[in-house]
Amino acid sequence: MPSLSYTDLPEQISCIDTLYQRPGLAACYLIESAGEAAIIDTGTTHTTPMLMQLLANKGLEPSQVSYVIPTHVHLDHAGGAGQLMQLLPEAKLVIHPYGARHMIDPAKLIAGATSVYGEEQFTRLYGSLAPVPAERVLEAPDGLALNLGKRKLLCLDTPGHARHHICIHDNQSNGIFSGDTFGLSYREFDTEKGPFIIPTSTPVQFDPVAWHTSLERIMALQPAAIYLTHFGRVENPQKLAGDLHLAIDDFVSIARQADATGRTAQIRQGLFDWSVTRLSAHGCRHMPEEIEVLLGMDLDLNTQGLEIWLDRN
Repeated sequence: MPSLSYTDLPEQISCIDTLYQRPGLAACYLIESAGEAAIIDTGTTHTTPMLMQLLANKGLEPSQVSYVIPTHVHLDHAGGAGQLMQLLPEAKLVIHPYGARHMIDPAKLIAGATSVYGEEQFTRLYGSLAPVPAERVLEAPDGLALNLGKRKLLCLDTPGHARHHICIHDNQSNGIFSGDTFGLSYREFDTEKGPFIIPTSTPVQFDPVAWHTSLERIMALQPAAIYLTHFGRVENPQKLAGDLHLAIDDFVSIARQADATGRTAQIRQGLFDWSVTRLSAHGCRHMPEEIEVLLGMDLDLNTQGLEIWLDRN
């Protein structure tokens, strides 16, 4: 089992490093209240033993977990859901209505990821996906409110990164658990100016118009902090939301400027150049080759997502 790595945050929230790909890339969260618990995002099946160890460390029985809430069905967020549910006898799996069928029958998720990574790499990254019994799945339409002990979790329909995406507002912390809707912000890029935020235009449902609307919806709640899957808790959401709005438009512009010939390489280079330029202006001292190491996978996925978006528009 990978070593458990987590940080206890204020308001009975714990941020767990899922150790997906590398430390500091992907997180999930444990929320506690009055003897109940919820897990938001699950990581992969490789994360499950760590989550069970964390429950034990906290003195929580598996039966005290009331909800498992993947923000969407991408496997770094929901790959471990089926296996985790087998170990949490009282939990309901809360998921966007568009994602529910993929949790009940993950065959299409497995096939899609295997076609991209190959069977050996798929197993290394994600392990074995287990189905969730339909009777244990609770679909979360926009506005669904969940009672967790003394706190209330509000599910928000937030397309843009994916059509099957929800964000969760926690009234006790006044925080938003954002999945990928609030982009990604790796701690390696923090400077005296604060966090650096980047959109995630990964395949296959990037929708910039919907994304802008989702960000406005989130900010209308005036959250105090955002709990990112990639990675951790960030403050000053108003500034970051403004940065993210601009970055989404920049990504769209980079995609539209690419020629039909060599489009993939042009978009990826454009995203890399944008990242280097913006990080330098942010005060980041990483060299371009270091930025490539930290963002290489995201650059590839964002390029793929932008190309699919171009083909649809």
